[in-house]
Amino acid sequence: MKRLITLGTAVAAGAALAACGGANGGRSANTSGPGVSTARAKTVAVRQLPRVGRVLVAQNGEALYSPDLEAGSKIVCAGACNSFWKPLTLSGGKPIASAGAGKLGLIKRPDGSRQVTVNGKPLYTFSEDSPGKATGNGFRDEFGGHHFTWNVIGADGSTTGGGGSGSGGSTPRTTTGSGGGYGY
Repeated sequence: MKRLITLGTAVAAGAALAACGGANGGRSANTSGPGVSTARAKTVAVRQLPRVGRVLVAQNGEALYSPDLEAGSKIVCAGACNSFWKPLTLSGGKPIASAGAGKLGLIKRPDGSRQVTVNGKPLYTFSEDSPGKATGNGFRDEFGGHHFTWNVIGADGSTTGGGGSGSGGSTPRTTTGSGGGYGY
């Protein structure tokens, strides 16, 4: 009986972990594993989004961003920063991009995970976005004494330059790491 309970607990725990979508709140771009064809699953694709144009998106359709502070593949957004800006990670294999999406690569994060980069820029999704909607372009915030300006990544892998907060305005939203300004 004890063995049956232990087996049942292990199965339930495995199902709960699988439902979570990985350590990045479903932002993992895992294209390896049973039943997944890496030839068809794109880690990064190009999509036309309102107010920002043709940009790079993750598999789930959310816009991809990179902060100006992390130029040269230096990871600075960690800890509380990752509550709002989710690193696009890959647990195995190489990242695959749609044609014209720039050169994809990988960089090791401080926690040991492998983050996808485009033209050397680490890629993130924004917690306030939804598939097909980019609201973080030009967003400015601060975490751990570091000042970030976030830019959506254009179809060719270049930053678009903060054209406001995705609302067509010219003034980027600004907040500090306390959660203010994020709607929480």
